[in-house]
Amino acid sequence: MVTSPRVTETGAGDEAAALCSDLIRFATVNRGEGDADPERPAAEHVAALLDEAGAEPVVVESARGRASVLARIAGTDPSHPAFLIHGHLDVVPAEPADWSTHPFSGEIADADGCVWGRGAVDMKGTLAMTLAVVRRRLREGRRTRGDLILAFLADEECTGDFGSRYVVREHRDLFTGCTEAISESGGFSVAAPGGRRIYPIATGERGTMWMRLTARGKAGHGSKPAPENAVAELAHAVSRLASYTWPVRITPGVRALLDELARALGTTIDHDRLDEEARRLGTPGRLFESTIRNSANPTMLDAGYKINVVPGVAHAQVDGRYLPGTGEEFLATVDRLLGPKITREFVNYEEAPSADPGGATFTALADALRAEDPAAHPVPYVMGGGTDAKSFHRIGITSYGFAPLMLDAGLDYFGMFHGVDERVPVEGLRFGTRVLDRFLDTR
Repeated sequence: MVTSPRVTETGAGDEAAALCSDLIRFATVNRGEGDADPERPAAEHVAALLDEAGAEPVVVESARGRASVLARIAGTDPSHPAFLIHGHLDVVPAEPADWSTHPFSGEIADADGCVWGRGAVDMKGTLAMTLAVVRRRLREGRRTRGDLILAFLADEECTGDFGSRYVVREHRDLFTGCTEAISESGGFSVAAPGGRRIYPIATGERGTMWMRLTARGKAGHGSKPAPENAVAELAHAVSRLASYTWPVRITPGVRALLDELARALGTTIDHDRLDEEARRLGTPGRLFESTIRNSANPTMLDAGYKINVVPGVAHAQVDGRYLPGTGEEFLATVDRLLGPKITREFVNYEEAPSADPGGATFTALADALRAEDPAAHPVPYVMGGGTDAKSFHRIGITSYGFAPLMLDAGLDYFGMFHGVDERVPVEGLRFGTRVLDRFLDTR
């Protein structure tokens, strides 16, 4: 490992908090299906910060206002593989009336030492840490061995059509020679008994099958018998899907997590009772509770136009997630539950990517955590949701989920994602910048 000065708490760490606050003030809200506030202002802000440090970024647009920032910073050895850090500029909606402070204020509160606002965790805090560390390294003349590629992307909170999918299709050359990356949803601390801290590093995620369901019947007057009622047929089908208990499927990635988690906690985990074990283990159990089975959650309904008219068609949308290797089983089960009168089409389909928990990159990520926290117990982790890693997987780039944070045990980190009063501790950002800096010394 190359030795170099550490990024100090009074340097990149504090800069990360300020940058996070600034980024939150850009209300890059993604409401889905192309309905989004433009990422362009935030992208130009990020590009200016990188340009100031000498990174020579470019801003690319997939549609008016839907902008991403790309940069490739030359390393010291042209023959060494390039490495990618990617993240997204967009956020999910937030209702100000539900929050303790305005969700786009970016307030840094003295009371709890946190940066507040939509995107603090998902994932402008991580973007801020990346910016702070990269800017500091460039100012100090410290380069990675291979080229360092940065991608600050639009549209992750929908399909990625305006962000990562566009970038890998239209700007493929930027990623030449790159096979590995890091991004969101991993590297955060989970409190465990005895003062230990578990740090899950994401090595995979469930695949995505977002589906639009359609029921067709016979339109008519609402006061008359309606044996071919599309709304009723759809309601019955959605109810069957929502009430179904999917069987447990332990994939190799989840098995690796269970084994390492048991070792770190000094316990045994009964693979035949994983729902009960997740509850018994508390917060550490949340690392696997959503990745031991497939899921299909109805999320949207659309039918009718007047109370006394039986409509001829009704629609629903379903968020389907499937474990690696279970795609055919998943669809067969969905079709059986829906029945023959319901048709389905994909709104979004993505395979389930995975990374090697036994390779050199995982080891370097784990070592960087241990160097900054002697109580750290890194473990491999499979994410229940999805990220832009799926798009980069298409062009042969493997992503690890690694957004390092040391957190207070009382902070419900899992609840911060898309939740009310989202916030990230300043001390956590300071810790994360030190870890990221150490890791980049190995690239």
